[in-house]
Amino acid sequence: MFRFEDPAVLGLLLLVPALLWARYGRGTPAAAIRYSGVSDVVASGGGGRWATMVPPVLRALALAALIVALARPQTGITTENVLTEGIDIVMVLDVSSSMLAEDLQPNRLEASKAVAADFVAGRRNDRIGMVAFAGQAFTQAPLTFDYGVVESLVGELDVGMIEDGTAVGMGLATAVKRLQSSPAESKVVVLLTDGRSNRGEIGPVTAAQMAQALGVRVYTIGAGSRGTAPIPVPDGFGGTRYVNVEVDIDEETLQQVAELTGGQYFRATDTESLQAIYAEIDELERTEVEVENFTQYGEEFPVPLIFGFLFLMAELGLSQTVLRKLP
Repeated sequence: MFRFEDPAVLGLLLLVPALLWARYGRGTPAAAIRYSGVSDVVASGGGGRWATMVPPVLRALALAALIVALARPQTGITTENVLTEGIDIVMVLDVSSSMLAEDLQPNRLEASKAVAADFVAGRRNDRIGMVAFAGQAFTQAPLTFDYGVVESLVGELDVGMIEDGTAVGMGLATAVKRLQSSPAESKVVVLLTDGRSNRGEIGPVTAAQMAQALGVRVYTIGAGSRGTAPIPVPDGFGGTRYVNVEVDIDEETLQQVAELTGGQYFRATDTESLQAIYAEIDELERTEVEVENFTQYGEEFPVPLIFGFLFLMAELGLSQTVLRKLP
């Protein structure tokens, strides 16, 4: 940042051209002196009409530089301190084989990963983590401000990286454990699944009670169209065929989990509705961040002062040497 501490002083710059005009605008009366010869006159001074203007121009520049120095030019560096802590958010994503169903485009898993990555990229001042689950659950990304790393780890999620199954309760419990020691005032879990819990030592409702006890709010999302959905399966000859499978989302349990923790349940029947759901959660979980700005200024007046001194020395030097005028 750049500024003048006393900008009103810059008004004096208007006097510089006025002084030049008053002194030189009407011309300078020629001096007269008697000489017995003109050889000495020819040998001294000279240089044409333009040369006579060099000293006053240098003097004007010196005066202008002095005025700029008196206005105290300053440069500053601004820093900001964030006073309000953000939100700690853990996203929980189902990576079971049923997430390959193509009722969401290109399939449930890829659509969920893309929308989750956009959600991460849009956050500010919030820590984000990621938990994946199928037959078991594990932490894919711990809580962090490094959104680029989280986006990269979300992109690595794939069906088959965990034994198959749908351990919704274990996925939620793992996320709650990540938030257990969080100092944030607001702690949130966004859980997406396309099925019904059938694995794991901890059920969804029990995990929700754990979240409730720790003040963790859970948003649940059921991903899948209504009725049946096409899922690719091996055909036994090295190819793939599609089988229409009944969509079986345990909406009642997901609603109960959300209600117990003060969150909401959403149903995503296509990619567009999934994007809208994450956008709504993004708006619901916003914290007003208080920011203090500090600007530290450093004085820069020595620079124009040095230039002014150099202009003045040049004017005096030239006036007394090559541009010297006879009286």
